[in-house]
Amino acid sequence: MSAETAAPVALHVVPDPPEDTCGPEAALALRHYTVTAKDGTVLRAWTNDVDGTMTGPTVLLCNGLGTNPYSWPALLDPDCGVRVISWYHRGTGGSGRPADRRHVGIEHFVEDALAVLDHDGIDACPVMGWSMGVNTAFELAYLHPHRVSGLFAVAGVPGGTFASMLAPLGIPRFARAAITVNAARAMGILGKPATVLTRRLPVGPVTGAVLTHSGFMLPVPDVTMARRAIKEFLTTPIDWYMHLAVTTSKHVRVSLRGIDVPTTFVAGRWDVLASAEDMRTAAERIAGASYVRLEASHFVAMERPDEVHELLLDLLDRV
Repeated sequence: MSAETAAPVALHVVPDPPEDTCGPEAALALRHYTVTAKDGTVLRAWTNDVDGTMTGPTVLLCNGLGTNPYSWPALLDPDCGVRVISWYHRGTGGSGRPADRRHVGIEHFVEDALAVLDHDGIDACPVMGWSMGVNTAFELAYLHPHRVSGLFAVAGVPGGTFASMLAPLGIPRFARAAITVNAARAMGILGKPATVLTRRLPVGPVTGAVLTHSGFMLPVPDVTMARRAIKEFLTTPIDWYMHLAVTTSKHVRVSLRGIDVPTTFVAGRWDVLASAEDMRTAAERIAGASYVRLEASHFVAMERPDEVHELLLDLLDRV
């Protein structure tokens, strides 16, 4: 689908929600459109450039697995100074499932990233990733270095993600992947009945407060936006999400020897899904890379949005 035939531009405005729903309290810079991947899978893409006038450099966002734009409140500010393009993973957020359900690995997400770039006619740009999106970003840089001019890695490692999980809990590295992958498989088996419950879960003020004070996720400055992000995330069937997780768990560490673009790693000290220490050692293997650890969990972009955004702007200055 070419840029000329993209869906009409429309500002995504969400009114102030009643107490039993969730949504941003103000208009957001957000437009959705359609992109077709190499294998024919129809993807739902999004950008914060609602009318083609967004100033600042273009950045490709490889988002966390099954997550949505609302996980990045700073990027949905019309005055953020960065033009973002991104997409929803296969089978989530309105993106179609592939004809072959095995086509949901990191290599397929790289193809989806290329489809989003090509749709906008972008030869190369900085690429940012969060969580499993860091795997996608670095795999893209490894396979297609001419398309990537910078890397911004948030709460994620360049491969071997499941072996990086649970580090703050003191679980030995050799046991982490076995525990997390088998947990995902078990949840996948229970996925269909569990999905009935999660889709009925009211994500109101109480639920939002519990989740953002659970330790897994820490308090956020914009609770309403966080509730919207959670509610959107819960629309993905659990069995399909766990299928994505198990498949992407097979992605091994990306070689960092050939990475020669400006790179920044932003870790959360209390992140149980991506080891801050693993991110630090990855940064050490890339010449000139920056590493910053914030007092945050895996959801650092929601918990410390302004600081993460300033670090992104610093990287873009280096690019």
